[in-house]
Amino acid sequence: MSFVEYGEYIQEGDIAIVFLGRESMFPVKAQHGTQTQTKYGVIRHSSDLIGKRFGSKVNCSKGGWVYVLHPTPELWTQNLPHRTQILYSTDISMITMMLELKPGSVVCESGTGSGSLSHAIIRTIAPTGHLYTVEFHEQRAEKAAEEFLEHKVAHLATVKNQDVCKEGFGVVGVADAVFLDIPSPWEAIGHAKAALKEEGGRMCSFSPCIEQVQRTCLAMDELGFKEISTLEVLLRVYDVRSVSLQLPDFGMETQVEGDPKETCTGQQATAICKSGVTPKDMAGHTGYLTFATKSLL
Repeated sequence: MSFVEYGEYIQEGDIAIVFLGRESMFPVKAQHGTQTQTKYGVIRHSSDLIGKRFGSKVNCSKGGWVYVLHPTPELWTQNLPHRTQILYSTDISMITMMLELKPGSVVCESGTGSGSLSHAIIRTIAPTGHLYTVEFHEQRAEKAAEEFLEHKVAHLATVKNQDVCKEGFGVVGVADAVFLDIPSPWEAIGHAKAALKEEGGRMCSFSPCIEQVQRTCLAMDELGFKEISTLEVLLRVYDVRSVSLQLPDFGMETQVEGDPKETCTGQQATAICKSGVTPKDMAGHTGYLTFATKSLL
C-alpha cells in the first residue's frame, strides 16, 4: 500500500479506510491479532483485513458490514488526525491547478500542519518530484515524517523543523512552486523567492484574514512578483432528489391519462421529477488564496 501507488491486497502494516457510510469512515492500520470495534460489530484484522482486496465488503460480528478502501489523499483529508486546522479538497484542487503542479515538480511548503495538502501534493508530483515541507512545531514535524514513512511516500518528501520566516526552506533555486500557510506569510516571501528556480515559478499563500492578504500582496510586489491575484473558493453542493411540482392549469380537464408519473389531486395535477435542491446551509469562508509568479527580470 502506498498513497501514490495502488496496491491490490491489504498487507500487515497497511493503512485502510473503513467505510461505514457516506458520513462515517475512519482509518485503521492492519495488524495481526488486532480487533477494531464498529457500530456493526468487530473487525478482526487477521481474518477480515489482511489478505483481502482493497474495496472488499467485510461482514462484522453483529450482522452488519463495512467496506475497506484503499487510502487516497482525498480520503485521508476526511479522516486524518487533526493536529491543526487543515485545507480541504475544494481549496487543495485550486492550489494544485494554479501552482501548475505535475509529475516531476519540486515544491516547497510551510507549514506542514496535519499533512492534508502535503499528501495531495506528493500524489500529484510523484514519481519523480519532491516536496520540501517546513514545520515550526517540533512534534508536528516529527509526526508528519512518521506518517510519510508509514504511507510509503517518505522518498518523495523532506520534512524540516525550523522557522521558515527566519531560516527559509533549506533549499535555494530548486522549486517550481512554493506554498505558504503561516500566520505572517509576508515575512517569508523573500525566502520563497530564493527557493524558486532562476527561470521563475509560482507561489501561493493561504490566509484566513484580509489584513494578512494585504501585507502579503505588498511584500510580493516589493520583491518583484507579477500576476498577483487573490481569490476565495466557495462550494455549493446540490442535492438531487425527486420533487412534486404542480402542473399549470390552462382551464382544460384536470384528468391526466397515459403518463404514470402524473397524478391529479383535486383540481390541480402534479408531476414527479428529479431536481437539484440547494442546501439550507453551506460551508462559508475558509481562507483567501493569493497567487503570484516570480518574474524572470
